[in-house]
Amino acid sequence: MPSRATGTFEVNPQPLPLADRDAGPLMGRLTINKTFSGGLQATSKGEMLSAGTAVKGSAGYVAMERVTGTLHGKSGSFVLQHSGTMNRGVPQLSVSVVPDSGTGELTGLTGTLGIQIADGKHSYVMDYEIASPPA
Repeated sequence: MPSRATGTFEVNPQPLPLADRDAGPLMGRLTINKTFSGGLQATSKGEMLSAGTAVKGSAGYVAMERVTGTLHGKSGSFVLQHSGTMNRGVPQLSVSVVPDSGTGELTGLTGTLGIQIADGKHSYVMDYEIASPPA
């Protein structure tokens, strides 16, 4: 049966140089360090690549972040993979736990993380399961 963790997070993005310095102003690269509160008590470190377009409201990003802390009291770490697209103002976002990335008490973790941003505040809903280790 899936479990659900909810809460808020703070994010501290910092720009990084692009490998392709000629990519122009529409491309971006950032660190994404976060602090999670709620059912997930953790910090994360990751990197994001983004691309804008000349069409207002269209863009995309991918990111990987390693999360370390506790999830409903179970300690360990795991990796989240992000893929986001904005198609003329219509968002589509997928954030999922990388298979077999869980460590410690989070070994066997699978799941997805939904992100909401309202009035500049970030919140999350994480639906997850932790599989029992094989016998």
